[in-house]
Amino acid sequence: MINRYLPLLVFLSLVVTISLFSSQFGAGEWYYKLIKPSWNPPPWVFGPVWSALYVMMAVAMWRVWVSGHPNRVGSLLWWVIQLTLNAAWSWLFFGLNRTGFALLELTALLGVAILCTRAFSSASRTAALLMIPYILWLGFAWVLNLALWRLNGGGIGTIIGS
Repeated sequence: MINRYLPLLVFLSLVVTISLFSSQFGAGEWYYKLIKPSWNPPPWVFGPVWSALYVMMAVAMWRVWVSGHPNRVGSLLWWVIQLTLNAAWSWLFFGLNRTGFALLELTALLGVAILCTRAFSSASRTAALLMIPYILWLGFAWVLNLALWRLNGGGIGTIIGS
């Protein structure tokens, strides 16, 4: 029984680690000064949403892992890549204040999350379904990131760091 749930603890530990890393680049004075679209969620929404998404990502990976499917190692690779890109977005957006670079990186993250979900679907339909809210949230985050970039002088200079 412990062998079945040990991978879940590992996957939960990984998402908690990423969450802790990402949280060090929280919204600060720079972010609060940005011009935001009227539909920008209030700050209190992000913590609960990300907490739920991280748990669902961990459970999804665990479901794939315990399925014993031959594609589980490949699925794990996609999962680790998307988790790493997830952390990188926080660093780019909040840490470096580079909304343009963050938008490009978020585009890659969204693509990798879709590929991860596709890989999950061959091993566990439930795991793939658990990833859908994450993909939807990333899509929303992409549109929000684009709006923030455009409203705050977005141009090629902000992407390349000028």
